[in-house]
Amino acid sequence: MTRPIHVLNGPNLNRLGLREPHIYGHTTLAEIETLCMDAAGDRPLVFRQTNSERQMIDWIHEAIDESCALLINPAAFTFYSMAVMDALKMYPFPMIEYHISNIHKREPMYHTSLVSGVATVVMAGAGARGYGHAVRLLCEMVADPAWPGRSL
Repeated sequence: MTRPIHVLNGPNLNRLGLREPHIYGHTTLAEIETLCMDAAGDRPLVFRQTNSERQMIDWIHEAIDESCALLINPAAFTFYSMAVMDALKMYPFPMIEYHISNIHKREPMYHTSLVSGVATVVMAGAGARGYGHAVRLLCEMVADPAWPGRSL
């Protein structure tokens, strides 16, 4: 059986489309899920969102056991959750940290990610469409074990 790509979304992303549209746009999380499913093609994809740090850690553990790649938008967990970072350190497959906005153009509190140091790839600022690009990249990485940077 083909292992799925897991897409995990952190706190407040369930409010996309309504929340600060000048930063995050008008695309809803349901629309982002559709973008991800389309980008995955025939590969199975698990798409989730939580406002709970505990739930996020449980889902990361599940991804360690069941997935082939991980796309994570940790949202606020990015900047303070050592527990999420520690769980992600155990993830043995390609992982992309994704942010809808360019966190480096925002207030200084958003500039330091605890996740970036454990992710295979970091992407930020491409809006909702960036999710689709990230899923396609993960599909390429999974298909090509020699992909440059895969094991960094």
